[in-house]
Amino acid sequence: MKIEDVIKSGKVDFSNVPPGYYLIGLLSAFENRFQTIADGMMKEISWKQFFAIICITMCTEAPTLKELSEVLGSSHQNVKQILLKLEKKGFIKFQEDKEDKRKQRIVLTSACKRFCEKNDEMSRNIMSSMFNGISEKDIRTTIKTIIAIEKNLREGETQDEKSK
Repeated sequence: MKIEDVIKSGKVDFSNVPPGYYLIGLLSAFENRFQTIADGMMKEISWKQFFAIICITMCTEAPTLKELSEVLGSSHQNVKQILLKLEKKGFIKFQEDKEDKRKQRIVLTSACKRFCEKNDEMSRNIMSSMFNGISEKDIRTTIKTIIAIEKNLREGETQDEKSK
């Protein structure tokens, strides 16, 4: 069921929910819906695996597990599980860091690059249709808002740690 249908159905009363709470709930519900749709479109890998690939691609150098975990906003354990599945599928490999032998860098394989090229048009079409009718200004405002919310969340986390 689409979020619009849930809102209009009358089965859930959102009238007394403060806007901030409503936004967080909406983001969570959207993430779940998006993941379900994205998982169904790519048969070879899950959305979380594809997102990890996207993040690796955006890094200026092959990231370490710690660096990728920070970019993904997820725990080392969760990211490691995603990477092990991608490694098993031949999409990534772990490579020793040239300067620090204790570090392992995550590198995309040629199989992964071929997969991305094969799915590039489909991905662009999905993104285009998803943002159809939404102005770039509105998208940028949403980005700024989410970044500000996360900053506040991190600062609150730091305050909580200090008060312990």
